[in-house]
Amino acid sequence: MSCRVVVLISGSGSNLQALIDQADPGLCQIVAVVSNRPAVLGLDRARRAGIDARVLDHTGFANRDSFDRALIELIDSYRPDLLILAGFMRILTPAFVAHYHGRLLNIHPSLLPKYKGLNTHRRALEAGDGEHGATVHFVTEELDGGPLILQSAVPIAADDTPETLATRVQQREHLLYPRVMNWFAAGRLALQNGRACLDGDLIGPDGLRLENTDFDMREMPDA
Repeated sequence: MSCRVVVLISGSGSNLQALIDQADPGLCQIVAVVSNRPAVLGLDRARRAGIDARVLDHTGFANRDSFDRALIELIDSYRPDLLILAGFMRILTPAFVAHYHGRLLNIHPSLLPKYKGLNTHRRALEAGDGEHGATVHFVTEELDGGPLILQSAVPIAADDTPETLATRVQQREHLLYPRVMNWFAAGRLALQNGRACLDGDLIGPDGLRLENTDFDMREMPDA
């Protein structure tokens, strides 16, 4: 049976597009895209792909708890096996995270555990780092603190700005996220006793590394 995937967005949906384009049709199906903001480009991407595109505007709710309860009800109407955050700009309540424990993924624009939160590209430049990157991880109640799954690093150039660095990191995100989605859909990836596991083996605390687009297939499990 195909893995049913729901994707949450708040904006343009570039990672959503990568997920749509690279989803293994024999493994998974993106059944819905939900945005907390109306009229964003990501909703158009979903519609063009024939995917249900729904809006649940957070401004219509009195508080975070009531919004998350309504969001759970909407998501669960699609009977998802996997929930993916793709630029969903909301801090989730503990009840929401617990409801989707072990089947909730996020991607963050840094080499976690470095630079949790916002403005990661600027912070990496200000720190004088030699590399930056992106990380896919399971979501827990700790913000950007769940078990790491897969990372990819990009070198920081002397003339980089936050904008140029963000562009290169985003290109890596588009490689990482679909790969991890397909791993989960194939039954290869799981969260066990608070640790990410691939093919039954524990992933180390720093996650797996995808260094570049022509990585050695012998060292990195394929999708």
